[in-house]
Order: sequence, then structure tokens, then C-alpha cells
Amino acid sequence: MHIGTPLTPSATRVMLLGAGELGKEVIIALQRLGVEVIAVDRYDGAPGHQVAHRSQTIDMTDGNVLARMIDSEKPQIVVPEIEAIATETLAKLEASGLVRVIPSARAVHLTMDREGIRRLAAEELKLPTSPYAFADTLKALRTAVEGEGGIGFPCVVKPVMSSSGKGQSKIDCAEDLAGAWHYAATGGRVDRGRVIVEGFIDFDYEITLLTVRAPNEQGEVETHYCEPIGHIQMKGDYVESWQPQPMSALALARAREIAARVTANLGGQGLFGVELFVKNDTVWFSEVSPRPHDTGMVTMISQHQSEFELHARAILGLPVDTRLRNPGASAVIYAGVEGRGLCYEGVAEALRVPGSDLRLFGKPTSFPRRRMGVALAYGQDTDEARTRAKEAASKVKPVKP
Repeated sequence: MHIGTPLTPSATRVMLLGAGELGKEVIIALQRLGVEVIAVDRYDGAPGHQVAHRSQTIDMTDGNVLARMIDSEKPQIVVPEIEAIATETLAKLEASGLVRVIPSARAVHLTMDREGIRRLAAEELKLPTSPYAFADTLKALRTAVEGEGGIGFPCVVKPVMSSSGKGQSKIDCAEDLAGAWHYAATGGRVDRGRVIVEGFIDFDYEITLLTVRAPNEQGEVETHYCEPIGHIQMKGDYVESWQPQPMSALALARAREIAARVTANLGGQGLFGVELFVKNDTVWFSEVSPRPHDTGMVTMISQHQSEFELHARAILGLPVDTRLRNPGASAVIYAGVEGRGLCYEGVAEALRVPGSDLRLFGKPTSFPRRRMGVALAYGQDTDEARTRAKEAASKVKPVKP
């Protein structure tokens, strides 16, 4: 495809549905390639709003509102960046030929809720997963866990629609089930009144395998893989990641096979974040998102092309380069306070850490566990990179103005 000039009739227009910190980086990557970008989010002043050519604030779960906005802005390409979207509307617009949805409306619909993608992976593709069940009441959840042939303890309860671990709980006993049900209802992107409960896998580590589907010179879609990303989660949210995660050759081959099968079924072009559990040479599928992944922010310092640049290039049908540049790591910077228009102290001190860099997202409001930025660092190996990233993150202090 050709690329036009922004803000002229020839413009290549891309609309992002979701303009958080990940969407912001995708917008910047697209703009560097001469694309006109419209950023859409549910609140004013979202990170992506601050850098896009134009911004819109709407309820993206309202199909009529979403359709009217797309008709008004007339993007050629729509890129969903969050789960809470009226996917039925996108499917209708895609079928009518009015827009191209990345990677496809079907892929967005299947992955926006955990039930669709888990049933696809486990029941249709026969990929190895943890044991699982779905429940739409607290009573059904108790039966799914404690009943005959149930999941048992420990287990993990998640809302069917959420991201970044929101609403997720690890459960060790029956007394924790009611609290997990309530947290899933209040912590997810949208309260569907339904959860997935998964048997807990005793894994050695978990990875994100960034998988890119992009056309070659002949126009045929090929699959590319980044080096595996290791990460640590606390309370269902990632707190640090590093690349590369050491793996045996067999485990890596199995991880790539799983990623290839699930992304080929979803189809389309773009970058996918495939989450996997690994123990020795055994690999289990966990989840997949058809967009850049929060743990993949490490690629802004570890790869020749970050996950955001890879996504932008794949969307536009341009060549991609998934090579590692050097070992790298990321560490999350939390707000720590509730407020609006925070100030950030210690930025200079953080950037004095050797090999470090920062991304402060510019979110207008905060609460203690809200991710407001990320520290990045490279090193001779991932241990050095992780030490540097955590040190840099620790020096940044969000404070009320």
C-alpha cells in the first residue's frame, strides 16, 4: 500500500480504539511512517490523545456511537487496543468494506473475552492449557472449584473481560472464593457477570512470546518471533519484564509452534502477545492479545524495532525486524498516591543509572496501583539490565502538585 500525507486528502488514516500507554507508542510509530492517526478513548487526555493528530472521547462499547464516529472520521484502518469495544459493530463495518480491522474483526471478537479464546485454543486447536471452567454465579464458581471433578485448590479466578491482570485472584481455600468473585466483577474492564477459573499450573516461569504476522515481498503473510520475554506479576499485574528469557531449545520450539497455530487461526496482520507457562520442556498456552503487550515495553530498549514499531509496520504491510539488540529489562513505576496532574521527582537521578531510559505516560489521574510510567535499561545480561531498571524505577517519585 502507499502512504499519503497526513491532514491532506491523500492521508493514510488509522484509528486506534484505546489510547493508553501502549496505544500512545503505536501512534508515535505510525506517525513516524507518515500516517494520520485518530486516537479514541473513554476519558479525555488519555496518553494517546496527547500525541495523535485528532482525539475522540466516547463509550466504545456503544455500537451506535462507535459506528457514527468511524463514519465521521473515515479511517481506512481501525486498530483496537483494548477489550471493551463493540466488536459486533466492527464486524459489520469490516464486512461492508468500510474499514479494515487489525488483525481482523473475528480475531478481536474472539480475544476480547477469555471464554472465546480459551475455547478456541483448548477445544478447537487442542493446545495444552490449564484445566478450566466458566461460572456466572458465585454458587456456580463454588461448584466449579469444589464440586466432584472440580478444578480444586489452588486455582486462579479471572473476569472473562479484562487486561493486565485486572480482577484476577489466586485462590488457596474456599473462604477466598466470595472475595475473588467480587474482585472479578469490580476489577475487569466490563462486568459480564462471568468468570473463568483455571487450575494452577506449577510452572518454572511464564513468558510473553511476541509474534508478528507480516507480508513478505510476494505479499504472503509470514510469521516472525521476538526473543521470549520473561516477567513477574504481583496481584495479577506485571511489575517487571526482561528479554531474553532463557529457554531450552525444545521449549522454545514448542512455544513458537503454539504461537504459530493460534495466530494463524486468528489471521490478519499485526503483532500478537502470546502468553505461555513453561516447566522444563513443557509449554502451556495461557492467553493471547492481538496487539502489543505491556510486558513487551522492554522491547523499546532491547530490540532493533520495538513491539510498537513492529505492529505499525505489520499493519502497513512493511518489512519487520524482530532481532534482539541487547539484553534489556523494564520495571513499572506506580503512582503510589491518588490525585490529578501528578509531578515526578527523581527523573534526573533515574536517568543517571547506566543504560537507563524512562517512559512517563502522562496519565491525567492516578490511584496508588495505577501504572504511571516504566523504567527501561540494557545490560551485558538480563541480570544487570533488571538491576538497572529496578534502580531507575525506584528513584522516580510521583507526588501531588
